[in-house]
Parts: sequence; C-alpha cells; structure tokens
Amino acid sequence: MAPSTTTATPKRICIVGAGAAGMSAAYAFSKHPDRYNVTLFDKQPVAGGMATSIDIDPAKYGASYINDGVQGCSPVFANTLRMFRMLGFEPTEVDMQISFGKGENFWSNVFPSQLVAQFKADIAKFGTALSTIKKLEPIFAMIPVHVMLRMFNFSTGFGERMVYPLVALFFGTGNQTPYISSAILERVFMDPSMKLFEYDPKSLLASIPTMLAFPKLHDVYQAWKSETASRGNVDFKLNHEVIRVVSRTAKKDGPVQIQYKVADGDLETAPQIAAFDELILAVDADSALKLLGKEATWMEKRVLGSVKYLYDVTITHNDLDYMQKYYETRYNPEHNAPLSSAANAQEREEMTKSFNFAERNFRPLYYTMQYAEDKSKIEMSFDLTHYQPQFRGEQPAGPISASDRTEHRNECQPAPEHAKDAQDVDKGKVGQEVRTGKDAAGAPEPLLENHVFQTIFLDRDGSQDLWTWGEIREEKRIYEKWWKQQSHRWQHYAAVVPWMMFINGKRNTHYAGAWSVLNMHELAVTSGFAAAYRLGADYPFHEDEDCERLFRLYLGVSHGSRMRKEDRKGILA
Repeated sequence: MAPSTTTATPKRICIVGAGAAGMSAAYAFSKHPDRYNVTLFDKQPVAGGMATSIDIDPAKYGASYINDGVQGCSPVFANTLRMFRMLGFEPTEVDMQISFGKGENFWSNVFPSQLVAQFKADIAKFGTALSTIKKLEPIFAMIPVHVMLRMFNFSTGFGERMVYPLVALFFGTGNQTPYISSAILERVFMDPSMKLFEYDPKSLLASIPTMLAFPKLHDVYQAWKSETASRGNVDFKLNHEVIRVVSRTAKKDGPVQIQYKVADGDLETAPQIAAFDELILAVDADSALKLLGKEATWMEKRVLGSVKYLYDVTITHNDLDYMQKYYETRYNPEHNAPLSSAANAQEREEMTKSFNFAERNFRPLYYTMQYAEDKSKIEMSFDLTHYQPQFRGEQPAGPISASDRTEHRNECQPAPEHAKDAQDVDKGKVGQEVRTGKDAAGAPEPLLENHVFQTIFLDRDGSQDLWTWGEIREEKRIYEKWWKQQSHRWQHYAAVVPWMMFINGKRNTHYAGAWSVLNMHELAVTSGFAAAYRLGADYPFHEDEDCERLFRLYLGVSHGSRMRKEDRKGILA
C-alpha cells in the first residue's frame, strides 16, 4: 500500500500492547503526524512489555537496578541497536562465557573439557548436519531436533548434554528444545541476522562471542515513549486495558471498535467504546485471540490457536551455595580435556593457552543444568553481576556521551529527558562501596558472594515436579516473576509462521510480536515496523542494509509482501 499523496483526514490507528512490537509500530507512525492519529493501549503503567527493570539494594549488591526478563542481544540485531542509539542509549560489550552442566556433564566455550573430548566424533560431523539443514531448510523446518539427531546418527549423550542446552539457552526454548524446528539450530550458527556462534569441528564452539548487555531498559522505553509522543499524533493510554474487540467491520464511526477500561491501582472505570480505522494487535497470540472473541475468523482461530505457551518462573537471588551446588561457577582444572598424545604441537599449545586463560578469566554469564531424572529437561541461570555493566559502574545509558553523533547515536533531538538523565555518569557510582572485587580487566565489581543471580525454572505444567526452586533460601531471594513463554515446537513452523500472511491485513487487523516467527527482541521490533509499513508508514531505517535485511525477510514471511516499488532496489528485492 503506497502512502497517499492527497490531503485527507488522518487514519485512526489502534495499537494494543506497548512492548517492543507496539512501540516500534507507534514510532513508525509518529514520523507521519499529518497522516496518522495513533492510540496505544496497555494495561501496564509503563511501556516495555517484557523488557523491564527492577530496583535492588545497592548497599548489598553493588548496583541499584537490574534488567529483568530481557538481558541483551547479539551484535547483529541491527534494528534494536539503531533504535537504542538514536534515543541516546548504548549496549555494553561483554564476553559471552557459558558454563553448561555440572561435574562430568560440564563443558564450556571458554576451554576444552573432558566432555568435549568424549563427543569429538559427534562434534566433527556436526558441521555436515548444519550445512545439510541450511540447504534443505524448508524440509528441516518441519523436523524436530530430536528426530534430526537420530537421522544423522548422533549419540544420545551429545544431544542431551551439548545440543539441547545450547539451543535452549539462546532461543529461550527451554524444555521444549527436543521438539523445536531443526532450522532454529542451524540459524544459531549460520544466519547472518541471528548468528551467535562460529562452529568449530574440534570444540563445537569456536570462540567466546561478544554479546551486548542492554542499558537500563526502563529508561530506554521511557525515552522511546517520549520521542514517539513528541510529534503529537501518538496518544499513550497506559493503565488502560482493552477488554475486547467489538467489531472490525462496523458501518458507523469507524470499522474497528474496541472496548476498554482504565485500571490504575484501585481506580477502575466502567468499560468504554472507542472507534478506529485500523487495528494492530501487538500482544501474544493467546491474548489476541481472547480479545477477538467471536470476532475471530476461522483462519485466525486456527493460526493464533496453534501458538503454544508455557509458564516459567524466574527467581532473582543471591544464593551462591545454590549456584555452586548445581553449576560450575569457578574454573576447575579437573575438567580440562586430556592433552592427547596424538595431538600435534600446535594443538597442544592452543589447549594449554585455553586452560591458562580460563584459570585467570573464567566468569560465566550463562549456566544450564540438566535434571538427573530427565536429561532432556533443563534449568537455566544467569550471573547478572557478570552480565550487566552497572555492577562495574556503568551509567544507566551505557557507554555513550551526549556529544556522540556517530552511527546514529543521539539522533533524536532534542534528547528525551530520560536519556539525558540516564547519561549521568554519577549514577554509575551508586553501590561502588560494595565493589571490593575485581573483574578480569581489574575493574572493581562485587565479590562472588555478593553477586545477583537469576534462575529460570521452565515449563510449569510439564516439569514442575523436577524443579529445585525450593532449595533457594528465602532470605537470599530478591524477586520472583512468572512468565508466559512461547514454545518453538516444530509445529509452530508448520501451523503458524507460514500462515501469518493469510491473517495479516484482513478485517482491518495486523499482528505484531516476536511470536509470529521466533522469540527475539529484534524480531519484535521488526514486526512492529512491518505492521506500520503495511498500513502506509515508511520503514524508519530505509537504506540501512544491516537493518533492512531482516525487515525484508520478515515482511515476506509474515505478510507475504515485498517492500513498495519506490523502496526497492533490484528485480529480486
């Protein structure tokens, strides 16, 4: 749909959901104040969806907040990074060290362990499997990982101890990992927009990748909201809960009619009706289907109803005894892979260097543990003190100054107040008296016993009988939060992803959310831009190839559409 060039009454857009998807759609529309009037509803008091920050005690833990739920991203998440930088925020580079398993099941991407040596034959042929999956991706998209592992004759232990934990950790697939699409596994290693690792035929993971830890997400989204509202055509109705979609084909006032109520603490108003021209449901599929109710078409019921959700709980805590019981938190030379007599001098030297490096620098961000009763099911943890830069004195905005204009930084002018406030270096000093330890570079940080950890217990309905959450001491608990998480079963790529294009744009309704493809912040942002684009708004980052690559792909997959003729370059674009 090309943008109209005639003067007309602005189109009225209703967006439900102020997470990354809804905020991205609202931002795209805000660039056209003469063409769109947008109302964004969310029942929460702040924007951000799952991207939240919570306060903690700096006198105990060495920082005044943590990011909760969404921790960071890959350096290839171009749309997310550009949006953050424009607003005046910068993620912090951090080495993505991982500690998988405990004892004889331990392995890491920091140094070769005995487990890596045990599965060297499986690791050597894993590259062939990745290449085959990439060549036949449409077929392998429908084949679950546990079937793929049998097809290539991998050992059971290799799948349980190495493959499942790896995929589960970085795509949030949790205990559904054996049943996810094999194509996801391939994309961890080979997709330019999602890639996290380099495959190594000897150690599985070739290096310690650079990860980006997000700045304070509460401040990011407050600045995002201010910037989007600054042009006057986007009205944020937070603490406003949409109850149901009354109609999408009404003849009077506007085709889209929704019912909502104000719910602010103890204040709750009677339901009200509002009319619009178009609707964007930037909420999870379950919520979208519930809001549509009898308004849902047969196809919407089939597609949205095929998205499966699981319930997980995260416990943020400071229980080092728990972490040391179930994870390898410190370097232990007993886990070193044996120096084989068959190895040449260079290989032996490289291994020795890895061991020496680990002895000085082993500081995992991520942990996984498999339950002894069922090794296909796992528990995940993060060391937030290692991961998040505020524990080493970084300001809430991250490593950025107000004067930096490189690569779109601080492009939004005048700068949002929350961005200016977050760029106060003195805010990084809060909690510094607790930072009596040193990181690998010698910078002050809290000692290990003062670290903040976050443990995720997965799949309440299928695995709660295995959870060890009762062992985290009550006095060490900081915060508990339940999450509704999308499952990435192979069925999702058979019954949902290829059918989104047949419900997007029908009955004045578009859908936005990472659930439409894969649960990643970058896809949530891209999905919001795509919904706005389909309604005539410009893609905000046009001609930025790093950003546009994923946008074009998403537009084709989820909307069955190409970019508009005037936005395309080349016959295949």
